[in-house]
Amino acid sequence: MHAASLRSHAAGLLTRAEVGQVVRVGGWVHRNRDLGGLVFLDLRDRFGLVQLSCDPAHTPEPVLKRAASCGLESVVLASGTVALRPQPAKDSGMISREVEIRVTDLTVVSAAATPAIPVARKENEELPAEELRLKHRILDLRRPELQANLILRHRLLQRARRTLTEQGFLELETPILTKPTPEGARDYLVPSRVHAGEFYALPQSPQIYKQLFMVAGFDRYFQIARCFRDEDLRADRQPEFTQIDIEASFVAQEDVLQAVESVLVALWDEAGVMVEQPFPRMTWAEAMERFGSDKPDLRHGLEIADRSSLVGAEAAPWLQAAVTGGRLRGILAPGGATLGRKDLDGLTAQVKDLGSTLLWAKRAGSSWEGAGVKALGADALGSLPASDGDLLLLVPGPDRITSPALHAVRTRLIDRLAPSPIRPHAFLWVVDFPLFEPDPTSGGFTFAHHPFTSPHPEDSGFLETDPGRCRALHYDAVYNGVELGSGSIRIIDPALQQTVFRLLRIEPGEIQRRFGFLLEALAAGSPPHGGFAIGFDRTVMLLAGATSLRDVIAFPKTTAARAMYEGAPAPVGDAELAVLHLARRDEHPA
Repeated sequence: MHAASLRSHAAGLLTRAEVGQVVRVGGWVHRNRDLGGLVFLDLRDRFGLVQLSCDPAHTPEPVLKRAASCGLESVVLASGTVALRPQPAKDSGMISREVEIRVTDLTVVSAAATPAIPVARKENEELPAEELRLKHRILDLRRPELQANLILRHRLLQRARRTLTEQGFLELETPILTKPTPEGARDYLVPSRVHAGEFYALPQSPQIYKQLFMVAGFDRYFQIARCFRDEDLRADRQPEFTQIDIEASFVAQEDVLQAVESVLVALWDEAGVMVEQPFPRMTWAEAMERFGSDKPDLRHGLEIADRSSLVGAEAAPWLQAAVTGGRLRGILAPGGATLGRKDLDGLTAQVKDLGSTLLWAKRAGSSWEGAGVKALGADALGSLPASDGDLLLLVPGPDRITSPALHAVRTRLIDRLAPSPIRPHAFLWVVDFPLFEPDPTSGGFTFAHHPFTSPHPEDSGFLETDPGRCRALHYDAVYNGVELGSGSIRIIDPALQQTVFRLLRIEPGEIQRRFGFLLEALAAGSPPHGGFAIGFDRTVMLLAGATSLRDVIAFPKTTAARAMYEGAPAPVGDAELAVLHLARRDEHPA
């Protein structure tokens, strides 16, 4: 299957089965060892490494000289007989570790310049700086680790396609050049040469188009969709990214959850991990109450509890004031008293940055000690079900402050205490998100996810009177504290969609300009439908054990949104701008 005109076998797949066969292989020189008359080359192709043995006993003198002068990363073709190595390679994961090729002919087909960064590394050798690796991405992509990541990416894509196709989903494509729609980030705009002063937008997601597929009667759609968002970047964000986009008709929320769950289980199975089904469900309100986050990590306990009852008459006046209109919430960490003052000071500073105060108390024998004892009063902690060596961490204030603060505290506690996980792979569905969230800029509301999400039927009466109280038929998939993706049941009534736009303070003219084609489609008769989008890059990152999306994307951007290898973005000349009806603005006016 891997034979071609210039090679008979893949180098990295040779085994004992080929011993005695004459083979021809091609690849890159991974390592070169000249032992004074004996030359050994490690030849690398996509499938792994094989040792080329160049020995005067079986290698002609001119070939031996060529082998000795081969530079690293040069491409060679080699012929010879497969034989058992005197001593197998140490790497037990190497397929060809037991064999070598006793070379009779070797041709250098492409001599390489001295590599700017090493491809072969010694054990425990650190990688070059990431920016340097991105600048020399072709060499970096030759590393077996990155090749393994991209091969895993391929396998996961094919498994997702098979799983969805078996469930009756059709793989359909949506436009890349489209019109701006609100998805929570800035659009990348593309000027039109043909239509002066008009712009396309690159899609932040195929959201409206996949709904249009449902209105058009395609019933079940999926796409390996390329998406574009001009937003601040982190290790787990890229300006262009891939999602497994799904939409289905005549479904309720549970149908979508089951379909997505089947895909996630298949992806984890492809990576060699068995996952229990069904995933547990938790409402957004419960997740925020117990974990302070809408993407809680359920591998560990350390849950948040309401400790407002501890604030009695003996409590410090400032603390009593702090819980007025709020609460005292906290985490009781078994064995947490091992944390030293430096850790506690770090937690205190972290909570302060988030707008509140951290109180702590350690259980020592039958009594408590620490700043929390003084603030609450000597007898306040007596009723807590705590043991010697436990640590109590408390944060007062409104939930909008205590939830993120205690989530940060919990995250750091898990990192520092390293408790044994309750389960290694903790999947979770978070449901019943808010439909709207306060907009600090306008003083009104903005959509919590996107404006096409259906209100929860039980809360429809609050839509006009108390929008902030409305829940949404929205759901997120969470894995080990990481959001894998989100989705919702969509609005299909044009009048309800108009109401939501109005509550978001979108002017009627703007509604028609931006969403008229969607409203027209809904008015043509829309089936009930809903969908989901799995963040595929993030999924690959998790399954590959990588720490950055840049390790699972072939040609990624930096956190400054630059493509280091290609040199993008790049300046454009005035003549090219003129063709697009654009002119360069003077950035330094007098």
